[in-house]
Amino acid sequence: MTATAGFKRLGFALLAVLAAVAGVFVTAAYLHSADTVRQQALSEIRAVTGLDPILRGEATVSLFPSGSVSFADVVLGDTKRPALTAERLTARLRFFPLLIGRVEIADVALERPTIAIDLEPNGQTNWSGLIEALARSQIAGPARVAAFSEMRIDSGTVVVRKAGKTVETLSGVDFSLAWPSISKSFGATGRFTWRDLPVDASITLADFPAALAGNRSGLKLRVAGSPLKAAFEGAISVKPTLKIEGTLAADAASLREALIWAGQRPLPGGGFGHFAIKAQTNVVGGTIGLSNVNVELDGNSAEGVLTFATDGRQTLQGTLATGTLDLSPYVSTIRLLTTNQREWNSGPITLDGLAGIDFDLRLSAANVVMSNAKIGRTAIGANLRAGHLVVTIGEAQAYGGVIKGALTLANFEKGVDVKSQLQFTDVDLETCLGQVFGLHRLEGKGNISLNVEGTGESVLAVTRTLNGTATLIGTNGALAGLNVEQLLRRLERRPLSGGGEFRSGRTPYDKISVALKIVQGMVTVEDVKIEGSAVKLALAGSASIPERELDLKGTAALTPSRPGAPAFELPFIVQGSWDDPIMLPDPEALIRRSGAAAPLLNAVRERSARDAVRSVIDRLTGGGAIPAAEQAPAAAKPE
Repeated sequence: MTATAGFKRLGFALLAVLAAVAGVFVTAAYLHSADTVRQQALSEIRAVTGLDPILRGEATVSLFPSGSVSFADVVLGDTKRPALTAERLTARLRFFPLLIGRVEIADVALERPTIAIDLEPNGQTNWSGLIEALARSQIAGPARVAAFSEMRIDSGTVVVRKAGKTVETLSGVDFSLAWPSISKSFGATGRFTWRDLPVDASITLADFPAALAGNRSGLKLRVAGSPLKAAFEGAISVKPTLKIEGTLAADAASLREALIWAGQRPLPGGGFGHFAIKAQTNVVGGTIGLSNVNVELDGNSAEGVLTFATDGRQTLQGTLATGTLDLSPYVSTIRLLTTNQREWNSGPITLDGLAGIDFDLRLSAANVVMSNAKIGRTAIGANLRAGHLVVTIGEAQAYGGVIKGALTLANFEKGVDVKSQLQFTDVDLETCLGQVFGLHRLEGKGNISLNVEGTGESVLAVTRTLNGTATLIGTNGALAGLNVEQLLRRLERRPLSGGGEFRSGRTPYDKISVALKIVQGMVTVEDVKIEGSAVKLALAGSASIPERELDLKGTAALTPSRPGAPAFELPFIVQGSWDDPIMLPDPEALIRRSGAAAPLLNAVRERSARDAVRSVIDRLTGGGAIPAAEQAPAAAKPE
């Protein structure tokens, strides 16, 4: 009986509570008509935000189970081109103030709003007047303790238009705005989708009224997406012009993908992978200045200053210094030759990335690595303007000497324009020619000058239009893989003994000079002289750069062993691929130098030389009997 009585008492208590709650809601409904609640809710929204929303749909009031006011089809700003439209605005009401006859908003939610930002030529936007009204509402006055402090945006869209055309769109905007009620700070946290990728973002303004008035306010900004993460902490003001100063940090797993996502075209070639930057930032108007820059890209680290101008055409300027600069990732996709390394690459050259941005950068490095080439202390300037790239080498300590000059690369409708003006001073010829030009047969120290230019849609096409000059002067070296002295001395003794194997060893020289002229891909050898203590060589002829073939004639001479003695000279030819050319002595000269074989030259024309030819054949064949087939027929014997 005691338990039953307890349950009855509990049931009566619950009924009493429910009755009291119902009475509260009935009382609240009696105290507040629907029109009164709507008007008071709108009044508080206007008081807190300074904005006057236009209600084009019906309004509904709900006091049970919780108090709320909902307005359908809400417009903010000009009705022809509104700054904001929302399918519904819902204001949730505080419970206890309703009991004493007062309507207070706890928070406001905008459902599926569209926020339009129209950029005007004078720098203003369609939000300028609304922001001024919002700023007036934040002027210090009697504290609004009961003012709501949260506003939510659910499934919103932000559209940025310029000259009536949409330039950017943010979709799936879900944000929670910490509206200032007692403190002066403002915060917004949420996420949106930009260019098909979700982005988490947050912003905090330390002094919201000052920021709205254009005065200085503390600023914290965080943006995090799969392509890029960035954070800024500092201050912002907009009067008399936009000014931002503070610390910026950003990083990306792939700078190339981040640039593409941001609508920029990265430079052609490879690289532009992992990226990180930290710098002191100073933004004035449309210019972003970065000082104390610490930047990392593809494993390279550098320090310096950078300036980025956004007014008009985007331009990046700066000076950076690094210990070791590895350029291998950026040239890894460049293929001058085909896979078999015997022909020029005929694939199209694409330089679309050169047209996206202008830059003027100066870079100094203690060491530079580029594929298999290693260069010492280097100062480089890179200037890109309107798709025209100029790389200036102020001074590079390489190959035991110094490199200076410039490389120019320009994009045009049907290909590229290439220019090279390079000076190699006192370099190691074997290493330099091998790594830069793929030639591995010349040793020594020397100077190289290269001035060429060409145009075309592929490497092969460029080689067919090359024009310019090239010179080389070297000292105290050798021709590798060729022993000219040994060959000449053998042929001097026995002209018809054959060259034997002479494509080995070295031919030392004291001085070498080369002068070449290039016209439409054809090289004319104007002067090639090689002078050594034992051998002198001179060459003339031509070479085809597109076909990579040589057609040269020259003379090799042995230095007389004693004064007044005649020099042994031998004409020769060099033909075939320049990767593996064939060098052959002039056969006519060899025959003329051979006393036994010289009569062969006139044997066909002079019947009187038959006996002499027969004698030569006997000597060459070892003096054997004449074959029976070549003997005269015997006279018939009488039977």
